[in-house]
Amino acid sequence: MARNKKTAARAWTRLDNAAKIFPPSNMGTNTSVFRFSCTLKEMVQPELLQQALDKAVEKFPAYLVVMKSGAFWYYFEETGQKPKVVPETRAVCGPLWEEGSRELLFEVSWFKERINLEMFHALTDGTGAVAFLKTIVYYYLLAAHPDGFGETPPVLPEEASEAARSSDSFRKYYKPVHGKKGKKGGPRAWNIRGQGAGREDLLIIEGVAPVKAVLDAAHSFGTTMTVYLTAVFIEALRKEMPASAERRPVVLGVPVNLRPYFPSDTVRNFFGMIDVSYNYHDRNGKFGDVVSEIDRAFKEELTREKLEIRMNKLSGLEHNLAAQLAPLPFKNLVLKLAKLSAERNETAVISNVGKAVMPPEMMGYIDRFSAFASTLKLQLTILSCGDRLSLGFTSAFQGTEIQKNFFRALTAAGIPVEIYCNDFYPEEGAEKDAGM
Repeated sequence: MARNKKTAARAWTRLDNAAKIFPPSNMGTNTSVFRFSCTLKEMVQPELLQQALDKAVEKFPAYLVVMKSGAFWYYFEETGQKPKVVPETRAVCGPLWEEGSRELLFEVSWFKERINLEMFHALTDGTGAVAFLKTIVYYYLLAAHPDGFGETPPVLPEEASEAARSSDSFRKYYKPVHGKKGKKGGPRAWNIRGQGAGREDLLIIEGVAPVKAVLDAAHSFGTTMTVYLTAVFIEALRKEMPASAERRPVVLGVPVNLRPYFPSDTVRNFFGMIDVSYNYHDRNGKFGDVVSEIDRAFKEELTREKLEIRMNKLSGLEHNLAAQLAPLPFKNLVLKLAKLSAERNETAVISNVGKAVMPPEMMGYIDRFSAFASTLKLQLTILSCGDRLSLGFTSAFQGTEIQKNFFRALTAAGIPVEIYCNDFYPEEGAEKDAGM
C-alpha cells in the first residue's frame, strides 16, 4: 500500500486488474453491484446487526475505502467512515457508486429475517463477499444467542494475514504473454429479444431447491451440478429462441474463481471469465447432448494453463506503457466499449459462487444464503448453504418466460423448487404470479 503525497495521512491502493472494468461500465441496470443475503429463521435485531458489522469490518479493513479518480487510473483511498446498518429501502443491486462519490462501496441492510450485503464489484468478487457476509452473520448470531452455544462458542475457519487478504493476486501471478493466440471467434451469440422493454430496476426471481436433489439429477448424467444447471439454463433460453436465430449459438459467460488454480487468500477480486456455448443448428439438440457438450467445454477451459493465458492477456493492459500513460477518460471509453463488445457475444451469464459454510452449531438459525448480480441482460447466480441451494435470477427484461422454463425443467426432473419473487418472501399466489 502506497502513500499519497497530497494526503499523507491516508493510504491508497491500486484497483486490481478485474476491478478496472467496473467504474466505466456502469449503466442502466448494470450498476456493477451484487447482493449477498442470509435469511435467518428469526427477525433481525438491527442493534445487534450493527455490533456484528463493527466487529466484522475489523477483519476486512481493505473494504474501508472510497474510490477516487486520478489522472491515469481510479484508486482506493482509506477512509475514516464507519459503516452503518440501514433498513432495506433501495432496489436490489441499486447503484452504490457514481463519479465523484465519496461513500463506502458496500452497504449492510436488513428486512424482516434477512441480512443483506451489497457491494460494488470493483471492491471484491463473490468469494470475498461471501466471506464478509459469513463473518457478519457469525458475529450476529453470537450476539443474538449468547447462551446458545455452550461455554465454547463456535469458530470460523482460521483466517489468513491481513496482508494476504488485501493482496493483489493478479499482480502476484502476472507473466507477460508471448506468442499465445486466443481462441478464434465463432458465430456471433444469439441475444435475447422479445422479452419486453428494458426495466429501470432489476426483476428478481429466486428458486430454492435441495442440494441433494440437484446433485442426484446431475450425477444421473455423469456430470457436476454447475454443468447440469448450465445445460438446463441453455435449454430454457433455447425455448425462447426464434427460428430466424437458430444458426446462432447460445453462449453463457461463466465467472471463474481463480483461487483454486492460483493459491490466494485475497478478499479482493480474483476471478476470470470463460464462455461456454451450444449451437442447436450444428448438434442434435437433445438434453443429454447439451450436458455432454457443456461438460466437455468446462473441462477444456478450466485448466491452469488456459486460465493463466486469459488472466495474463487481460492483465497486460496495466503493464503496457502506452496504456499506463493514456489519460483516464480515454481508458474509460476503451474499457466501456470492450465490456459492451464482450457482452454482445454472450446470451446470458451463469455464476456458481459455491458454498457458504457456517459452523454447524449455527445452522439451526439459518434458512439460506442467496446471491444476485446486476446485469444489462439476464444472469443466474447460484449459492448454497447446507442443503439449501439458491438459484437467483436477475433480469433487465420484463418477460419471465426463460425463468419459468428453467424452474419447470427442474421440477420435471423431480427437483422440488420454492419460488420467491421480488421481495423474496412467499406470498399467497406468488407461485401463480411467477407462472410456476
